Amino acid sequence: MTEPFIQDISRLIWDSKYRFRSHGQALEAGIRESWHRVADAVAAAETKHRQRWSRQFQDALGGFRFLPGGRILAGAGTPHRVTLFNCFVMGVLEDSMDGIFSALHEGALTMQQGGGVGYDFSTLRPAGSPAHATGTIASGPVSFMQIWDATCATLLSTGSRRGAMMATLRCDHPDIETFIAAKRESGSLRNFNLSVQISDEFMSAVAGDEDWPLVFPAAQLDSPSVSKAPKVHRRWTGQQEATPCAVIRIVRARELWEKILRGAYEYAEPGVLFVDTINKTNNLAYREHLTATNPCGEIPLPPYGACDLGSINLPAFVDQPYSDSAAFDFDAIAGHAATATRFLDNVIDVSEFPLQSQADQARGTRRIGLGITGLADALIMLGADYDSDSGRRTASEVMGLICHTAYRTSVQLAREKGAFPFFDRDAFLASQFVTSLPDDIRDDIAKHGIRNSHLTAIAPAGTISLLANNISSGIEPVFSTEYDRRVLKADGSYVKHRVRDYALQKWRELDPRERGMPPGYVCAHELSPRAHVDMMAALQPFVDNAISKTVNVPEEYSFEDFSSLYDVAWRAGLKGCTAFRANPVTGSILEVSATDTELSSPHCCNIEREAD
Repeated sequence: MTEPFIQDISRLIWDSKYRFRSHGQALEAGIRESWHRVADAVAAAETKHRQRWSRQFQDALGGFRFLPGGRILAGAGTPHRVTLFNCFVMGVLEDSMDGIFSALHEGALTMQQGGGVGYDFSTLRPAGSPAHATGTIASGPVSFMQIWDATCATLLSTGSRRGAMMATLRCDHPDIETFIAAKRESGSLRNFNLSVQISDEFMSAVAGDEDWPLVFPAAQLDSPSVSKAPKVHRRWTGQQEATPCAVIRIVRARELWEKILRGAYEYAEPGVLFVDTINKTNNLAYREHLTATNPCGEIPLPPYGACDLGSINLPAFVDQPYSDSAAFDFDAIAGHAATATRFLDNVIDVSEFPLQSQADQARGTRRIGLGITGLADALIMLGADYDSDSGRRTASEVMGLICHTAYRTSVQLAREKGAFPFFDRDAFLASQFVTSLPDDIRDDIAKHGIRNSHLTAIAPAGTISLLANNISSGIEPVFSTEYDRRVLKADGSYVKHRVRDYALQKWRELDPRERGMPPGYVCAHELSPRAHVDMMAALQPFVDNAISKTVNVPEEYSFEDFSSLYDVAWRAGLKGCTAFRANPVTGSILEVSATDTELSSPHCCNIEREAD
């Protein structure tokens, strides 16, 4: 039987992160036993033909054709009390000491079981606000983020997976400038990713160089001056309707936007979430208002929502790579996408949840996020350029196939097992994304319902891609042909491995004497930043959740050109944008040199912590 690992680091990833152990003793001889364990556990959700489904799930997992999220690989079929969901958005933060520390407790329980967490801190009063009932002054949301950061570091200070957290804040919150600068100081909030909620109204104000009011709900401000302050109506986090908000101060929209982008340019924080786009395209807009995401941003979620992730490994479906006949096996992709959809739906039923509210939300919506990984390697093996119309068309075609297969499968699951409990036929069919689906899918949803509210997402997939013999992760370009990679082992120590890109490895296997590069082989640093945004835009029409991707920017890239990327992303209908420019402040995410470490990564979601 063929050895599944062709790189030592891939075996190490399995051994340190996904191999089942009891009291320190390894109980699986190889990864095939891990696949068997996971398939059996997930098939337990079936009421009929469990063995048949287990075999079908094992076939999908075999050869790394389908890569479920890391928590599923690590936890399914073990006696450990862990969640199989990678990440959660936590409940609305109540602006009181009891509310804040109750939320901290819930977050700690969730992280303890292996889940990453996302929060919208916009509900917390701005710094300097008086609280006459206690005679104190509010310290502001960023100060409380420090408590979460310390808790995360304390809870997960050992082991092979670290905590991941996302913090978001509205672009009209009075503490927005403090939030933007929160990670400028080295070592500050290292367990957080930060994203600003950007509204369409703000982007219009930027375009018109208009004033921008920073506001907060008047009813929550305990100050005599509030009654005299000008008011505007805003729908605030956790509220169903627009509410009067006191104008605390006024800034120039364009100046605030420049501060956001300067932070991203100089130290890679914050990212941005185009929150109106997120809500306009949400399949459940009739019952949800989304203001936060999981730590990597590919799943915008309501309070207590969870992400159930998996990726189709595209290089595994390239027939006759590097030949004139190279092509995707679209039938096989569709078959595995259908199996993966059922698999992820079953995960909802077999998983533990840290909190009952998380279980209720997951089972009410049955959200899943099926995506792709290895895109760049697959394009290289097909002879298609990443930054070309043909490359983007190919990527769009395969993502469209996966999306529509997932939706058709979910309809069939609804016929068999029932629609998701929060399904409202007319409202669901009227949602913007669903109106873009083929007529046959919409007709079948009208007749039979649908099992899952959302079905597609593109995650970073960094660790599971490394497990699958270092395929290019998610939809990122190839980082480099060869480089050093550090991995945190289960005992807390690090080990460094020299790794080779999967597409290059396959090229060399065709002729071991070959020392050249495949035709059209390009790495991230050889692509323009616009190529990254254009690829996201090509795939977004088939992603009902969101896309997690870092736009890599060279150090010499001008700030003006950098800024334009965000405008392009917003106009293209993307749900967010995160750019990384390597420079003396941020370092680089990975190094090609032998002295590589990942400690310089500016984001919390490197392969030690990411939520895939």
